[in-house]
Amino acid sequence: MQSVIGNSIKLSLFGESHGTAIGVVIDGLAPGIKIDTDFIQSQLDKRKPKGKISTQRREEDDFKIISGYFNGYTTGTPLWIMIENRSQKSKDYEKSKNLMRPSHADYTAEKKYLGYQDFRGGGHFSGRITAPLVAVGAICIQILKDKGIILGTHILKCKNERERNFSTDEKVLKEEIDSVNNRYFPTLEAKEKFIKIIEQAGEDLDSVGGILESAILGVPAGVGEPYFNSIESSLSHLLFSIPAVKGVEFGAGFEITDKFGSEANDSFYYDKNGEVKTKTNNNGGISNGMPIILKTAIKPTPSIYKEQETIDISTHKNIRFNIEGRHDPAIIHRARVVVDSVIAFGILDLLCMRYGYMFMRKEER
Repeated sequence: MQSVIGNSIKLSLFGESHGTAIGVVIDGLAPGIKIDTDFIQSQLDKRKPKGKISTQRREEDDFKIISGYFNGYTTGTPLWIMIENRSQKSKDYEKSKNLMRPSHADYTAEKKYLGYQDFRGGGHFSGRITAPLVAVGAICIQILKDKGIILGTHILKCKNERERNFSTDEKVLKEEIDSVNNRYFPTLEAKEKFIKIIEQAGEDLDSVGGILESAILGVPAGVGEPYFNSIESSLSHLLFSIPAVKGVEFGAGFEITDKFGSEANDSFYYDKNGEVKTKTNNNGGISNGMPIILKTAIKPTPSIYKEQETIDISTHKNIRFNIEGRHDPAIIHRARVVVDSVIAFGILDLLCMRYGYMFMRKEER
């Protein structure tokens, strides 16, 4: 039973949604990496619920770095980040602990942990545990930025409304990444449409999902392994570890099946600066120096207020019930920064596998 992932860098998640605290231990960071703690907090703030489109559970997400950090720099020893839980309403879950909520981890957790699991708010399975992932990602994003690698994610689709895709022009793409990192939506029109859809779902006691599109710019060619630790396989593993992720595709994704090989192949050419480029960006695997574009499908939040069917494991009966508590009518806007965070961790881990963990350092002291 593990909550550990990574190769050159490893992270271990701990805590439960309604426990005292949640957090993460990161092992493998090089010594001497300067950390901007204000940036970590700003990333955590992006994940916070906002307005009627989010849960009414309000956590400050103030974090503490317990070890592995001294005088503004990493020490090279395991870095431990802790975030306290301060806004629990555990009584909402006590009376329904034997009711297996549809599309939650209640039943599978019961079978895996034999009834000893913390069931409140989903326990260790909760989306609350993504907050430490954001803290880790904030550190990784800082390191990558110092190496000229940037990334960003925007909402491409919410229910049946769609935003435009990221640009295929690298200069424009860089501007778009900068833009989406400062707000949730590329365009005001899309923002208004998406908010209206989410608010309506909440009023209807229901929820909605959507698709996130991410772009990574600046990854050098030759990063990733041939099979089990390719960029696609590594990032997919991390992305599917986020609660609510139901699909991941790279480049043309499933649409590549509509093409002939002559249309799907990415032809190489030298640009005017003598750099190797491809005319299209349909494929992936080991990095080739082109932008990495991927999409992540986020399912509708399973906690809805409509009456649903389920089972009561204490009476062994089929029942109908209503979920209580504080829940999101959509999490796609909050998941955006979580997706950025696991992508940043995955790319940095692959880079360290390629160049060694001292690659992380900005400069020698």
